[in-house]
Amino acid sequence: MGYQLELRHFNYFLAVAEELHFRKASEKLFISQPGLSRQIKQMEEILDTDLFVRTKKKVSLTPAGEYLKTELEYILNHLEVTKKQLKSIRDGNLGEIRIGFLGSAMQNVIPELLIKLKNEYAGIKTNLEELSNNAQVNAVLSDKLDLGFVRLARVPSGIKLQPVFEDTFSVVLPKDHKLNSISFRGLHQLAEESFILFSQDYSPLYYDTVMSICEDEGFTPKISHKSVHAQTIFKLVENNLGLAIVPTSLQYGFQMDVKFIELKKIPQRAVLSVMWKSDNRNPALQHCIDLLLKK
Repeated sequence: MGYQLELRHFNYFLAVAEELHFRKASEKLFISQPGLSRQIKQMEEILDTDLFVRTKKKVSLTPAGEYLKTELEYILNHLEVTKKQLKSIRDGNLGEIRIGFLGSAMQNVIPELLIKLKNEYAGIKTNLEELSNNAQVNAVLSDKLDLGFVRLARVPSGIKLQPVFEDTFSVVLPKDHKLNSISFRGLHQLAEESFILFSQDYSPLYYDTVMSICEDEGFTPKISHKSVHAQTIFKLVENNLGLAIVPTSLQYGFQMDVKFIELKKIPQRAVLSVMWKSDNRNPALQHCIDLLLKK
């Protein structure tokens, strides 16, 4: 008897691929373990390809299984997105835009975009999620985000990257620090102090840029703490646990006992870029890009 692949096969396969355990996968799917094993075996026969390596001790994916898992995650996610877009269009909207962002993008770029969308394309709904640079790249590639706001110099093939905002850097000091905007002559005055940085994994471009700012001043910063949230960094500075260098626009929206001294004379700039997948077919995406890049 000939069989055809059905959507259930894909769901069964993904459950086993995620759990790498047939009993756990069967419990997750509310079917019997023998029944699940038969369905996976049937799928392998239809595809004429082994998807799992089964031993008494463990289950693992074959190279073909790894490839299929990546593709199915994309395909099934895209099906869910398509269903949501259909419902949105049915309800008279222009669709939904899923936006990833770094916290600093919320200071000006994203609020301005949301206002423009509301004024010019009120039918476009938005979904926002704060994520690291790398998480945004992966989400855009897997069709889980339409737009990402990142601080990156390079992105993988198939993703477009366009700068949308350039900012200066500022050094963040405790309110009672002896230096102020009048006595400050350069970062070399702070060479012996501890610094608090955004984590290198969270934003490698920012991390490398800050390191280069200090190196241009003749020292390598002593790093005492790292974080992924500006509020945490400012709180550490407020409590005299170190200094920080951040994009200047981050000073707005926080009420803490810290002061900012803008580093106007250095060549480095904090560049925020927008990225999107070249072959993204979301009909609302181009409207957002046009609004962002409109001069």
